[in-house]
Order: sequence, then C-alpha cells, then structure tokens
Amino acid sequence: METTQFLIGVDGGGTGTRVVLADARGVELAQAAGGPSGLALGVERAWQAIEAACAQAFASAGLVLQWRHCALGCGLAGVNNREWLAAFLAHAPQLAALDVQSDAYTTVLGAHGGEAGVIVAVGTGSIAAALGESGACRTAGGYGFPSGDEASGAWLGLRAIVHAQQALDGRASLDAFSQALLAHIGAADRDALVLWLCEATQTDYAGLAPVVLDHCGHPFAAALLAQMGADIAKLVDALDPLGRMPVALCGGLATALARYVPASHRARLRAPQADSAHGALELARRAALL
Repeated sequence: METTQFLIGVDGGGTGTRVVLADARGVELAQAAGGPSGLALGVERAWQAIEAACAQAFASAGLVLQWRHCALGCGLAGVNNREWLAAFLAHAPQLAALDVQSDAYTTVLGAHGGEAGVIVAVGTGSIAAALGESGACRTAGGYGFPSGDEASGAWLGLRAIVHAQQALDGRASLDAFSQALLAHIGAADRDALVLWLCEATQTDYAGLAPVVLDHCGHPFAAALLAQMGADIAKLVDALDPLGRMPVALCGGLATALARYVPASHRARLRAPQADSAHGALELARRAALL
C-alpha cells in the first residue's frame, strides 16, 4: 500500500460534487466543486467528475494530484445499488486507501462530528439518517421522486404547481401566488403549462420552492409548508422514537424549513457541525489508519 500523504473527502450527488483536501494530519488545504457524481449517472462519469474536482482542489493548494498518495473517502448518492457500487470500486484508480458510503451516512457523520444524532437532509430530494452510539447508520425516507422525498424542494414544487393549474381553469383565484408560479416557468396559458408539465424534471419542480417560500403567507403555500414540517418530524420519529438524540437539518432548504418543524421537534434542532464533504473526509482519515 502506498504512503498516505493526503486525505480527500468527496460529497457526490446528482447535481454536483464537493471536495475537501487535507494533509495526512487532517489539516485542511483546499476545497473545490465540480459536476455531478451520483452513481445513477454512470460510474465513468462519476469518476471523471471526482477526478476533475480533486485536481482543482490540488491546484488551488499549489499541488499536483497523485492518486497513489491519497486516502479517498466518498459519500455518494446511489451506493445502495450494489451493482453500481461494485462498478464504481472496479473503476477506482490506485489509491493509498478508499472508503465509499452513502451521502446520507457522510452527512450525519459530518453533522454530529461522528457522535450519535439524526439528520434530515432537505434539498432537491430528501432523506433522514441516524447514527447510533454503536456507529450503525439507519435511514428513513429517501425513496425518490415523485413518490417519496417528502419535505424536499421537488415534493413542494410538484404540489405547488397544482394551484397554478386550478387558477388557469377557474377552480382557484388567479392571484399573485399562481401568477408567480406561472411566470417562473414561463407559462402564459393552459397549453404552455401542459407542455411544461410534460417535460418537467425533479430539478424543475424543485426550482419552484423559492416561489412558494416567497408566498409563504398564502393559504395554499402555508398548508404545504406546514405539511413539510410535519413530515420532517415523522422522519425524525421513525429513527429516534424516544426523542433522545440531537437533530440537524441539512441541505439547501434547511434554514427556510426550520420554522415549520413542530415546536416539540424544533427544540431539538442543532446546527450541523460540518457538511457531508467533511464527513467524507473523516471516512478518508479512518481508511488511512487501517
């Protein structure tokens, strides 16, 4: 095995990759970001994105990437598919050490500094994870769009657009909220909206979340946001029914949604200590010691 000179933590999902570079003692040297590396997009594309982001981090630190001197920890979307994971490992370059886990695991690892705790990650999608005192990780939710990912941006946008549909045909008022939704997607009439609906992706629906938040006082929007808070509480209860562990909201919607979490659960919220990329850096550190 090659000597470990550098530790690299990688957080890879369907929309982007974030990298943290540290020396062998764990002193952070640089960070970088790149294209998506979720395994659903293909392992070759994932490795290309990871290598490009890692090379950028090394360049920022005035160094040159040499895989054989690196311990790599990865928190990636899609590793629960065993075939994808096996293919990803098979394509790995020569490394000093490697550990690959789910991005949910590295998120909870980073959020609570390796201690017991619960996270609910709310962004384009959503998932909850809990790290127990034994070190075992359990998850809830995260079944994917459109049937799952409760309390996510895509979940919210998918339901918010219903108000615009109803406003266009007279079942609801063509008010400021419905007009803002339609303006966001560039639909001036029913036909344009139908066309958008036929082509809309998970990311497109998640793009409507800021519009809903901007109109949080509207009854339709308020009901959706209240449901998101309730769903976050259900995810937490599924993983920690006795309510003993601290909870961190993570992801792009975490700050906006905290106020909608029921008071009983809001009192347990703690700011994440670190993000998923730093959780992956801890994976790299542990791998280097083996």
